[in-house]
Amino acid sequence: MPVLLLVRHGRTAANTGGVLAGRTPGVTLDETGRAQVAALAQRLAPLPLVRVVASPLERCQETAAALLAVPGPDGAPRPELVTDEGLSECDYGDWTGRPIAELLKEPLWGAVQAHPSSVVFPGGEPMRMVQQRALDVVRRIDAEVAAEHGPDAVWAAVSHGDVIKAVLADALGVHLDGFQRIVVDPASVSVVRYTPLRPFAVRTNDTGGDVTSLLPPPPEPSQQGEPDGDQPDQPPSVPSSDAVIGGGAGGGR
Repeated sequence: MPVLLLVRHGRTAANTGGVLAGRTPGVTLDETGRAQVAALAQRLAPLPLVRVVASPLERCQETAAALLAVPGPDGAPRPELVTDEGLSECDYGDWTGRPIAELLKEPLWGAVQAHPSSVVFPGGEPMRMVQQRALDVVRRIDAEVAAEHGPDAVWAAVSHGDVIKAVLADALGVHLDGFQRIVVDPASVSVVRYTPLRPFAVRTNDTGGDVTSLLPPPPEPSQQGEPDGDQPDQPPSVPSSDAVIGGGAGGGR
């Protein structure tokens, strides 16, 4: 059950200009976006990131580079950046680069809002394929991280708003047609933990909260000898895929 941080890139001029950037080359962070990701890097500094994977688009590469520029706990070096096409922005096809105000008048716009699982962007990609490729990537890498670094490892995937919303919809058990109800702001962090039974959505759209609760637990001291009769009873262990009745931490953590 590694901790997966879903990080959206910082703000760009396309975000403020009302343009659907999509996969347009050369869309980079604006001044506010650079400040956002610098602050985010400091906020995530306490977390021992073992892997950072990013969309190949410039705004995500910049965001990931900012996260990796700040050393981890006790000055530990960060890992090398990994790029994966599966985390890339949706291919909006003929809609790419067009003003949102103009797209609002398109007949397809209503389906994008209410029934995105049916949408295939003209000359572009089906929305359902965006979700599938993103899930394939994060689940594959999550399993790799668990095998290499253990079940409490922390890693980050840096991607785009619609991609992250699609991953969160799956984690929340929400059909893709409901993913527009999920908000993912620039430079936000959402957290998912996968278990054999179900995913847990630990956080969504966190833009300023404390992250130390996501730290791996300290190693338990080894038991020496037999326990004596004065030790308190230990609480029953909860399987890692089970939700704790009455609240509790996601994943039984």
